[in-house]
This record gives sequence, C-alpha cells and structure tokens, in this order.
Amino acid sequence: MGFVDAALSFPTVLLTPLLVVVIGFWIVVIVGGADPDAGSEAGDGGPLDFAGLGGVPAPITLSLLVAFAWFASLAGGEFHGPIPLWAVLLAAVAVAWVLTRILVIPLRKMLPDGPDASRADFVGLTCVIRTGRVTDTFGQAEVHAPDGSSAIVQVRQAGHDDLRAGSEALLYDFDPDGEFFWVVPTDIATRGH
Repeated sequence: MGFVDAALSFPTVLLTPLLVVVIGFWIVVIVGGADPDAGSEAGDGGPLDFAGLGGVPAPITLSLLVAFAWFASLAGGEFHGPIPLWAVLLAAVAVAWVLTRILVIPLRKMLPDGPDASRADFVGLTCVIRTGRVTDTFGQAEVHAPDGSSAIVQVRQAGHDDLRAGSEALLYDFDPDGEFFWVVPTDIATRGH
C-alpha cells in the first residue's frame, strides 16, 4: 500500500484534514499572518489544562497532538494485524496525548509565562540615587525589581528637592520619549499617609 493510500484510509483519513489545517496554520505563521502565541491557556482551567497539556500556547499543543496522532494512526493502520482499526485510532490518540504531554513539560519551562518585562513595571518602586544630584535634566538611580534583579535607570525630578547619592526616592512616572523616570523623595511620597 502506498503512502497516499495509507493517508487516505481509515483511521488516518479522519486525522488527515486536521493535519492539513495544522500545516496550513504554520505556513500562515511563517509568512506573518498569524500569532503562534495566541490562545495560551496557562492556568485558566481550560480543556488543555484539564488534559495536562496547558501552559503552552494552544496552537503549539494542538499541532503536536494532531501530528503525533496522525503519524501514530498511519503506522498503526499499516501494522495493526488482528487489532480492529477503531482500536488503532484510539491507541493513536492515546499515544499522541502521551508524547505531547512529555514535550509540553519542558516547553512550559522554556516559554515565558507572562507579558514581557517593561521599564514601566518599575513605576511605584523605590530607588536609591546614584548620582551626586538629580535635576529636571540629569540623574541616575538603582532600582530593584520584585524578582530580585536590579537596574540603573535615568531619573528626573520636577521640583528642587535635595536628591543626592544614597538618598531614597519613589519612581512615580515613566517618560517613554525621554526614557527616564520621574522621582520624588520617599518622605514626600509618604507624607500624609
């Protein structure tokens, strides 16, 4: 039996249209017409999470599941012997689930699990001034992110507060055009609270 005959015979014929859709989807992704990260179900209790396949964008998980099921049904359809073909289909789906689950576990660790970090995430944090002074055109400070990392950022102040090296300030706004943070001394920020 030839490859095309095997792909178009039961049980593989049931999965062939799904494989065509998966291949078509990835062709569209390659030419920039679709987002492969869309539909991530991490932690939302969706059907992929229920099946132990969540935490990775749904298009990746479903593509793996369909590809493995298709190849398993193709092989099973060719070498099934006395096993009924409906059992081959069920076995192919089970094998696909196991293989996909095995691959999803390391993929979860490799893929980011949230939005990309942004400098604007520092707004609301305190910082320590690292330059001799901070003006409306000059200044740098060290800020520590919640994950423990630190960064030296450009800071400016609107007033004339005494912000010198070693003093603590609050980052209260980010200017994306100038790529700097507006700061006030922490004692001013907490006054009245």
